[in-house]
Amino acid sequence: MEYCTAHCQYCTRALSVDTSQVTEVEDICECAVKFGIRISSSIWVISDIKEPEGSFGPLNASDRMERKDVKIINQGLEDEMEVWGYRRCPWKMVLVGVGTVCTGGLLLLLLYWLPEWGVKGTCSRSATITEAQILLLRSTDEFRRWFRVKLRVMLAPGEGPFDPVTPHVPGGDGQGTQALGAFQDEPQEKCVHLQPAQILYFSHHSTKYYWNELLQNFEVFKGLEDIRVTCSSIHTDHSSGLSRMLQDYRRVFFDENEIAVRVPSVFKLLIKEVLNPFYIFQLFSVILWTTEQYYYYAATIVLMSIVSIVTSLYTIKKQYVMLHDMVATHSVIRVSVCRGNKGSSPSDVEEAMSTELVPGDVIVIPANGIIMPCDAALIQGTCIVNESMLTGESVPVTKTSLPSSGEEGAACYSTEEHKRYTLFCGTHVIQTRFYTGELVKAVVVRTGFSTEKGQLVRSILHPKPTDFKLYRDASRFLLCLVGVAGIGFVYTIVHSVLNEVPVKTIVTKSLDIITITVPPALPAAMTAGIVYAQRRLKNVGIFCISPQRINICGQLNLVCFDKTGTLTEDGLDLWGIQRAEKGSFSAPEGDPGDETLVKSSFVSCMATCHSLTKIEGELSGDPLDLKMFNATGWILEEATEEETALHNPIMPTVVRPPKQVLPEVNQEVSLAENMELSELMLSYEIGIVRQFPFSSALQRMSVVVRKLGEKHMDAYLKGAPEVVVSLCRPETVPESFTETLESYTRQGFRVIALAHRHLEAKLSWHKIQNLNRDLIETNMEFLGLIIMQNKLKDETAGVLEDLRRANIRTVMVTGDNMLTAISVARDCGMITPNERVIIADATPPKDVQPARINWQYIENNVPKKQDSAESVEIDLEDVSHVVCGPPREKHYHFAMTGKSFAVITEHFPDLVQKLALRSTIFARMAPDQKTQLVEILQGVDYTVGMCGDGANDCGALKRAHSGISLSELEASVASPFTSSISNISCVPNLIREGRAALITSFCVFKFMALYSIIQYLSVTLLYSILSNLGDFQFLFIDLAIILVIVFTMSLNPAWKVLVAQAPPSSLISGPLLFSVLTQMLTCLTFQVVAFLWVKNQSWYEKWTPQSDACNISSSSFTHGLNVTSNVSHKNIRNYENTTLFYVSSFQYLAVAIIFSKGKPFRQPSYKNWPFMLSCVTLYIFLFVIMLYPVPAIDNFLEIVCVPHEWRITVVIIVLMNAAVSFLLESTIECCNSPFLSWLFCSKWRTPRVRYMQVAQELLKDPDWPPKPASLTYTTSSRHT
Repeated sequence: MEYCTAHCQYCTRALSVDTSQVTEVEDICECAVKFGIRISSSIWVISDIKEPEGSFGPLNASDRMERKDVKIINQGLEDEMEVWGYRRCPWKMVLVGVGTVCTGGLLLLLLYWLPEWGVKGTCSRSATITEAQILLLRSTDEFRRWFRVKLRVMLAPGEGPFDPVTPHVPGGDGQGTQALGAFQDEPQEKCVHLQPAQILYFSHHSTKYYWNELLQNFEVFKGLEDIRVTCSSIHTDHSSGLSRMLQDYRRVFFDENEIAVRVPSVFKLLIKEVLNPFYIFQLFSVILWTTEQYYYYAATIVLMSIVSIVTSLYTIKKQYVMLHDMVATHSVIRVSVCRGNKGSSPSDVEEAMSTELVPGDVIVIPANGIIMPCDAALIQGTCIVNESMLTGESVPVTKTSLPSSGEEGAACYSTEEHKRYTLFCGTHVIQTRFYTGELVKAVVVRTGFSTEKGQLVRSILHPKPTDFKLYRDASRFLLCLVGVAGIGFVYTIVHSVLNEVPVKTIVTKSLDIITITVPPALPAAMTAGIVYAQRRLKNVGIFCISPQRINICGQLNLVCFDKTGTLTEDGLDLWGIQRAEKGSFSAPEGDPGDETLVKSSFVSCMATCHSLTKIEGELSGDPLDLKMFNATGWILEEATEEETALHNPIMPTVVRPPKQVLPEVNQEVSLAENMELSELMLSYEIGIVRQFPFSSALQRMSVVVRKLGEKHMDAYLKGAPEVVVSLCRPETVPESFTETLESYTRQGFRVIALAHRHLEAKLSWHKIQNLNRDLIETNMEFLGLIIMQNKLKDETAGVLEDLRRANIRTVMVTGDNMLTAISVARDCGMITPNERVIIADATPPKDVQPARINWQYIENNVPKKQDSAESVEIDLEDVSHVVCGPPREKHYHFAMTGKSFAVITEHFPDLVQKLALRSTIFARMAPDQKTQLVEILQGVDYTVGMCGDGANDCGALKRAHSGISLSELEASVASPFTSSISNISCVPNLIREGRAALITSFCVFKFMALYSIIQYLSVTLLYSILSNLGDFQFLFIDLAIILVIVFTMSLNPAWKVLVAQAPPSSLISGPLLFSVLTQMLTCLTFQVVAFLWVKNQSWYEKWTPQSDACNISSSSFTHGLNVTSNVSHKNIRNYENTTLFYVSSFQYLAVAIIFSKGKPFRQPSYKNWPFMLSCVTLYIFLFVIMLYPVPAIDNFLEIVCVPHEWRITVVIIVLMNAAVSFLLESTIECCNSPFLSWLFCSKWRTPRVRYMQVAQELLKDPDWPPKPASLTYTTSSRHT
């Protein structure tokens, strides 16, 4: 136990308490009762932590200092950050100013790019956060991003939005009409009771953080949930609304209720874009080239940069405008607000702008619907809401009022746990149900960016960086190129000094070598493949809002699938029903609409227990409910607004059987008897008095109904069979229930159970409205089973087989029954017939019994090819690649329910990673558990894809490396990819395009690296003779060759099938580095050979305009080729330059063709006609100007005439270079597995990814997997 001294913020009372025992203030201090406040124990200030007995001593000084200086905000959340305080330091700022002037502004740019350096370079650490002027924030995730924010101060009459502040303003109107000015603008003599407090705060990523003096940390005010209100207290304490004065006070902290997406000005975007390091480097390069009079190339780079900047600004501006328009639609509207002013009636309602709303306001939901401007808890009435903006599901959802009593009423309100009572911002309230004289009301719980919609927009405005190894490796490789440039830089300076070159020339040439080695066009070249892949994805109906994730799709090695609507058809077909009578099942029946069943409780339950409603005359609601109701043939009628106003109680929704056709009149049946029968059928109606909506957590829904003419009411229940049976009287449940259920679920049917209960006659309509569902959903009578057939989509089995052949693991995550999920997994090939399924059935600790896992082996009905031994071998994700042994057949899969998943993650953390490697079926999973599962799989280094229909998968879609939504609704904003084709065929298409884009990125990067090295070698060799490439030679190489090749070699489409071979995942890998290194040495060798060989020719001399090495008879032609007015001081025209220009130009083309990989991830290069046309055209052009010189071209490119024999020699050098390069690359590809894998990824090395490490450990574990029917307890690792 940890004891501390705590002080209450209201009475300053100090007590020594055990912090683990404090849950509410009332537990230890009576002042909270006096003020009527319920606040968590966080209001206590822990001032003196006493070390418990048996501890290892007090914390050392450095630990205490670190804890004192560093604050953690958003602790445990995704955006957790560390905070340090700083104050501006005058002498540091002076030094930075001097350094900025001396470096021409480069130091200021460096501090702008590195916020940490910027703050530490101009500020000093403050003793406390409250004394700080600048805060330095650092995220605690793997990216460790730094942010700089300014600490601000504001005045307010209280320290928090929910403080009991009741200022009295003399001369006021009694209604609190003084707005914020009552707190800030009124003179002191008019506000004698106000005690303004100085509150420190800062804003970051659309969120305000306020300093809490008691917590000694920053906190975020989100809404009513901050004060832990219970559902019942919302009804009792917050249902009358706020006065205008209190509303204005709270707005000081919560700001206006607006999700403000500020569209930056073009100038601001331009400055931010231009200050990118890439453009600064380009600016530096252009200035350098201009000083060297390389005007044409510099102008071309400037033009390319302008086009790139304009395109980028247009795209960014367009995205901001689209997001602004999407958010602004219906975001500012007029609403009806209830005012809780003293002396006024509770029904006082006034019009106000939605931007004025604050948590605690009570708004009236109009009968004709509204687009919700905030998150609000419904406290009166019923609403039918379209939540497609959040869930991706266009099915209307019924929202009922928040429970005010019972266990649910005593629970603390949470938007996540009570979402079925919450109207979320941005959702469309289609229609309302209300009582006569009473309004449909809701209490505002969150506003602005704290709402669900606000958090979604905030995640779009401030996305988490994409962590992809390719980009990290690219940065490291660029650093290597910078190192190479440094060597050339030093060599140029030393060589130029030794040759007494002018200082100006030394500076320009040494800096020029840096611009050559680090290519300015690299980012654009790397992006080309992604842009082309995005365009191809759009052509097959896959839309992408995060293009950088396309490359990540190429690395996917595990894909999670939702079942219903994803693997199987979205709708269910009714296969039949099986009623239970007198404790036993009757024979299955196919048509519940049969006349003999009209008055049965079973059909009545099917007709009433649903959430269907009529919208514009059409039945709408959950597809399952629609299918069940339509099967009965009954008719649903809803009361109109006029009908509701005529009655004191609410007019219930009524269902009744269809009108019966009268039997034909004959001698045996009189007309009177026919009419009597007709009236009897027409009078059978059932009114739905109250509805308890379906809850995914409870896995059931229920209704309270009253039949026409009967005094008592009935309750009907439907839900998961296991849940329904637990709520029924045992004697009503058939003994064969378990066997019958298993027989259906094993065949892949979806089974729903029904139950019924007669309610006591004393229960009136008003009592029912206030009754807790737990009191109704008990002591039920089991009615039977509804068997729904959920068919596999036609494409499912084939797609999963493709993924299986590609060694991409597949996992099913569903909310359906376990055995149904297993059956579907077998049907679609996710689990093959010869593989065992082991169910991990975990139970939480109870009383003295510890948590345990019961390992149940599911027998197959399909004959196995091998003898099924109890000791199952394991091969986890092809560990043979690591251990270099032959692959072994996989024999088993784990399966578990959401309840077991929760128990295992909480009580068996040591088994989580082991189970993650072989668990294939996750049934009865809640939405947040799906997200948690994705995080666990990512934790063992899987690259995870998630494919779902968007209904309950939004969290998992956002969390996965690649989320693919099959819904085209607004919820697709949460998913990086959205498919217009509602089947999983989009998954292999996306992976294929991802692999093609990934390989293209590797090819382009290797080519650009070789381009830099080849040009670097040419320039370095020419520097040795105080020469260089000419301006138009650079222009021809960089524009006509490099840019054309780069943008056409990226056009290779994806290969038509997924292959088992995985694409490379890193640039810093043995095979890739070996490939680049061998090509680099080859190019170096042939350039040096050509450079030295030309000097040994008999005709070689130092070139002058009068040189005549061509031996051409026509002196005029020779003169036309070689004579210039005077010799250029740059020494561009010479034989070495001409030779290296020819050789290097052919090297660029040869390397491009060699690196432009085709199979197995891209189509062959010969199918990429723009690339082939470019290469052929350039080859022809170069051969023509080399073998048959054209005077105009030679003068333009500043090349000189050489003898025809030497031209033939250069052709031979070029061809030999191409042949050697091709043979080396082919050899590397052929020997990649047996040699390079042994050399660079040898078997004795520990694998880098965590799941392979765990796989190796499990292969050596003789007790894994657990034996059948064994138990694993949390207290030890033993099996019993």
